[in-house]
Amino acid sequence: MIVNKNIAKKTAQLLLKIDAVSFRFNPPFTYTTGMKSPIYLDNRIVMSYPAVRRKIVEFYVQIIKEKIGLSNIDYISGTASAAIPQASWVAGILDLPMVYIRPSTKSYGKGNKLEGYLKKSAKLVIIEDHVSTATSIVNNAETVRELGGKVSYAVATTTYDTKESDDLLKNNKITLFALTDGKTIVEQSYKNKVLNDKQKKSVDLWFKDPSSWASLALSS
Repeated sequence: MIVNKNIAKKTAQLLLKIDAVSFRFNPPFTYTTGMKSPIYLDNRIVMSYPAVRRKIVEFYVQIIKEKIGLSNIDYISGTASAAIPQASWVAGILDLPMVYIRPSTKSYGKGNKLEGYLKKSAKLVIIEDHVSTATSIVNNAETVRELGGKVSYAVATTTYDTKESDDLLKNNKITLFALTDGKTIVEQSYKNKVLNDKQKKSVDLWFKDPSSWASLALSS
């Protein structure tokens, strides 16, 4: 859910400025799920650019304060590994305790899936770097809830805002706030002449029907 169009536009511009956004059509990118896509976001790059990083964190904090409220947050929960930096920056600014959630239970040591100390009944906000299917957010929330924590909100730098992710979040009673989304990034890319007319139409088609995009776009 994009809650501030100004933040969405500025975040898209910042990500384009540091080349966190890539487009490739033939061959397209392949995600871990096997899905083909003409767009790839690498928000990890943000950590290497202090000025951009500072603005991104400011946007996170602004949305958290305005849309969630500090009285509704006891902890920050990061999703490993990509969102750990963002979670730590936000937790530091807000002076809140933080935990992070592994994709799976550790096979050695204490066998933890949640790292850090979590107080029972604590209210957590999940910090994510990018949302495509939202499975990482749900995995994070399930782990926190199993250990006695409460989760109702997540905040991400970017989202593709797919029906799959929207349905999954709704079914798990999680409200997502994002700094920007894929469509805003595409619009800014087109304005910056990163994409031509034909390429923009192809990316727009992917957002309408990601699962069928490859067969439609690559055959034309």
